[in-house]
Amino acid sequence: MRYTTLLATATLALASPFILAHCASVLEPLTYDANSVGKPNSGAPMELWLPPGTGPFPAVVVMHGCAGLRDHHRGWAGRLTEWGYAAALLDSFHPRNANSTCYNKMSNPRPALRAQDAFNAAIYLRTLPTIQPDHIGVIGFSSGGSTALYTALASGAPTDRGGRPFQAVVAYYPGCLLKVRGEPEKILGEPASDVLILIGENDDWTPAPDCLKYVELQSGFPHAPTIKVYPGAVHSFDAAFRVYLDLEGHMEGGHPEARADSFVMTKAYFDARLKPN
Repeated sequence: MRYTTLLATATLALASPFILAHCASVLEPLTYDANSVGKPNSGAPMELWLPPGTGPFPAVVVMHGCAGLRDHHRGWAGRLTEWGYAAALLDSFHPRNANSTCYNKMSNPRPALRAQDAFNAAIYLRTLPTIQPDHIGVIGFSSGGSTALYTALASGAPTDRGGRPFQAVVAYYPGCLLKVRGEPEKILGEPASDVLILIGENDDWTPAPDCLKYVELQSGFPHAPTIKVYPGAVHSFDAAFRVYLDLEGHMEGGHPEARADSFVMTKAYFDARLKPN
């Protein structure tokens, strides 16, 4: 799951032209234009993966986890293109000279800030002739899943520059009770997007009971979220690697049955909301 130093150095070198051209303050949302968007595996702040054909395509913004952009997330970008979606794979860390937020949940960039990255990515996507502007969703993993929940907030979508809520949000093993500096843990507010949460029953990093409570408290809203809890699955259950203990003793790793079912669930969820009838 961790890159070697050599690979990380090579990746940073590949991304450097984009980073130098599009460096942003840690406390400011990233914005996107032709200079900060690149092809798959380019290391750009946004890698735009397109299905075969000329489009226009529905699109999904992909938000990585607390350890940064990994092959796992590029695998998801490829999977989305196989399903007929453009995938906007965002790197929220390197443009900010950040590396990881895994063991300091109060460090930047935090999910609320990264959610604005996602909105800005959607604003840029809507300017492209290859993208269907009214059919854009977001998917996130772990901290990126928490980010996805923030994108669902009714109060989060910018009203300028063509900003609007996402049509669908899928959050893999998110933290559903998020801390704000100086405040107790709190449930997120009313969602403006349809939300699907997929999480492992045995996740000891982002506990399933927190997400079940989140869903319960949001059940009265028009965009009431839904959840599926996978028995026996732990954090990162959709990954291809085996279960292991991370540096803080959390269990992480793939669960073949949950992994396969979650792909079916995610595709069906996006198809129902992002592909025109």
